[in-house]
Amino acid sequence: MIIFLYGEDTYRMKEKLKEIIEGYKSVHKSGLNLKFFDCQKGDVFKDIKNELRQSSMFKEKKLIVATDPFLNNYFKGKFLEEAETFLDLDNIIILFQEGEIKKEKKLLNFLEKKAKTQKFSILTGQNLKNWVIKKFGKQKIEPDALDLLLDYVGSDLWRMSNEIEKLRNYRKDKIIKKEDVKLQVKPVIEVDIFQTIDAMAQRRKDSALRLFQKHLENGDSPLYLVSMINYQFRNLLTIKDFVEKCKPYGIILKKSGLHPFVVKKSYFQCKQFSQEELKKIYQKIFLIDLEIKTGKLSPDAGLEMLIAEI
Repeated sequence: MIIFLYGEDTYRMKEKLKEIIEGYKSVHKSGLNLKFFDCQKGDVFKDIKNELRQSSMFKEKKLIVATDPFLNNYFKGKFLEEAETFLDLDNIIILFQEGEIKKEKKLLNFLEKKAKTQKFSILTGQNLKNWVIKKFGKQKIEPDALDLLLDYVGSDLWRMSNEIEKLRNYRKDKIIKKEDVKLQVKPVIEVDIFQTIDAMAQRRKDSALRLFQKHLENGDSPLYLVSMINYQFRNLLTIKDFVEKCKPYGIILKKSGLHPFVVKKSYFQCKQFSQEELKKIYQKIFLIDLEIKTGKLSPDAGLEMLIAEI
């Protein structure tokens, strides 16, 4: 069996992948036959074939997750050659591709016709509103508060999920009002944070530290600042991907799901980094954020480390 998950909405993609993996683990308890492969590293196709040939000592189905298959032309060609045989396997192969897929159609067409395929596009309008309402669950939110939340956060489901959790914890079982959103949620359009990112991009670490000190003096918590850096570098990666694919500005504006102001600032900022630099920085942010949240690092120390390492 082949399952194909792809699209620009990485939050819902990863939630779906997590759902599949948890369902698999509930049946196949050992977990030894769950394997992950990065298609940008080595001869991954050969590694996957070898894994499929090996019989499971627990007589379990194998679940193989292959990430970024469309970024490896050799893998795409080899996989397409044998894709029909993979469809008939009891084992499960998940192809997981973040972002928009280039115009190359052979493998994409095959997967859309034959595999269990789900595309995750950026949510906007009523679809976004419905998702947010569902995410709140039994917690009630007034319509004007919901509209304000959508204005503040936009289509970034990673941040939206965090803000929803924050509001639910703040109000507990009470109805969330517009005033609560104003108090608890920062608008996504934070001019100062763009200035700070500019300083980081230009490797002006002293200036970046001074700007962060200004944020702290204004009452912003270090954890909030780390989350904003994380948010903006994720935006830069998104916009950089469009730029690398030579997409017109109008298309980027439409397909990114970001506020026009954010797109404009990110469009120019991302040109100060290579795509590889942005990926490495985003990975550093992720690791520092994880260490802060697991108590291995204080928020203040994590913030200083982040500036020092970028």
